[in-house]
Amino acid sequence: QVQLVESGGGLVQAGDSLRLSCADSGRTSSGLHMGWFRQAPGKGREFVAASNWSGGTTRYRDSVKGRFTISRGNAKTVYLQMNSLKPEDTAVYYCAADIGTFAAVLSGSPRYWGQGTQVTVSS
Repeated sequence: QVQLVESGGGLVQAGDSLRLSCADSGRTSSGLHMGWFRQAPGKGREFVAASNWSGGTTRYRDSVKGRFTISRGNAKTVYLQMNSLKPEDTAVYYCAADIGTFAAVLSGSPRYWGQGTQVTVSS
């Protein structure tokens, strides 16, 4: 069983940085393909970034390239370093994971989701 626990959200000003963390607190011994999604008020959930289980392959949405960096602590933890934050980055950020395929995370259909952490960027 995979149980994702996120931390690191908060209220910051435009231009500031935040680091989100997500770890699997469950008992699985498998490496996880992991990623981050976000949902702003009144909008649908959108892909932000993803990493395969080893960290050797990463993907980003265009609007965060050069500002956000996804990295792995190990096969069951993932981080999202967010620099140069903008008000439009304001959203609830969700960690996601899948044991089977990286494509499941990229497509927005991972098996496991975290509870979400709020990121608010003021102008």
